[in-house]
Amino acid sequence: MADLKQAPSPTSLTVRNQSRVLEIAFDSGEEFSLPFEFMRVYSPSAEVRGHGAGQEVLQTGKRDVTITAMEPVGNYAVQPQFSDGHNSGIFSWDYLYWLGANQSQLWEEYQQRLEAAGFTRESGRDAPMVAASAGGHACGHHH
Repeated sequence: MADLKQAPSPTSLTVRNQSRVLEIAFDSGEEFSLPFEFMRVYSPSAEVRGHGAGQEVLQTGKRDVTITAMEPVGNYAVQPQFSDGHNSGIFSWDYLYWLGANQSQLWEEYQQRLEAAGFTRESGRDAPMVAASAGGHACGHHH
């Protein structure tokens, strides 16, 4: 039978607007400090991730993004409202834990994607988003 290990549950969640990080602690003892920019770049929304492999939309110009509101979603997630208007990402506890546990590797992958798109690691963090094709977002839906 498969080992159905219970994922860690959060014990505290603090939005730090001045330092632009979300601090989250889990009942397993781990604590993570997730920068708002990192969360915005790795939003689990279809607008960012697309609807399948290879449909991801590279997020640029998110260095100074803030979280203007944070709403609970049931007992399993939060939905942040970012200062750039993005609000469709639902961050489950499992996903926040995964982001924290893999933060260094994910940030490196993001910076490599910026370079592959022709930006420097720093300039891509400030470059404005390129408009999607006429008709809305890259996934073809209007969000």
